[in-house]
Amino acid sequence: MTAAELREKSLDELQEELISLRREQFKVRVQHATGEQVRPHQHGRIRKNIARVKTVIAEQQRAASAEVTK
Repeated sequence: MTAAELREKSLDELQEELISLRREQFKVRVQHATGEQVRPHQHGRIRKNIARVKTVIAEQQRAASAEVTK
C-alpha cells in the first residue's frame, strides 16, 4: 500500500488499517516463535506499512489542527 493510497482514506479507515496491520504483525511473530514457515520479508513489509499509516494519520491530524487554529 502506498502513501498516496493511504492519504485518500479517512481517519477512521486509517485507524482500522493500523489495527489490521498490528494483528498481522502479531500473527507473523507468533508463527515465527512456534517454528512455522514464515517468509522473512513479511516482518519488514508489515513494519514499514505500519509506519506509513502512522505517518499519514499524523499528517491528517496536523492538517486538522491547523484548520482549527485559523
